[in-house]
Amino acid sequence: MKTIHVSTTVNGDPAEFVCAPDEPLLDVLRNRLGLTGAKEGCGTGDCGACSVLLDGRLVCSCLVLGAEAEGAEISTIEGMADGDRLHPLQQAFIDHAALQCGICTPGILVAAKALLDKNPDPGEEELRLWLAGNLCRCTGYDKIVTAVMDAAAKMRAA
Repeated sequence: MKTIHVSTTVNGDPAEFVCAPDEPLLDVLRNRLGLTGAKEGCGTGDCGACSVLLDGRLVCSCLVLGAEAEGAEISTIEGMADGDRLHPLQQAFIDHAALQCGICTPGILVAAKALLDKNPDPGEEELRLWLAGNLCRCTGYDKIVTAVMDAAAKMRAA
């Protein structure tokens, strides 16, 4: 089977990999680059568990081919923390008990960060609409929304 060599940037670091032409970016991240934060929840782009940023755009990595990452900038949950210091969103999820099993959490955090990067002061309705593509089967969304709103307020104050 033909393979493709891809040069990209992942979480600010240069990365190279070889993949099949039809291999999803999610599989490349997990199986070739060892970045297991993004999860496969559905494989059809309906749950958001595999959300990453591709050139600053929120995408479901199960729907993007690894080959499409050529020359792109990919940001994953693994790139959110600064060394041992958690991103304010990650800390807020802990502080507000906004997670349970953890399958959806990385995708929700990446999506929330993408929103706050675009709009540091979203209203609750905008936040809920933005996160509508991320499904959580364990919790209600209230703690998630509260955590994101709290993190947004702290980030604006910093």
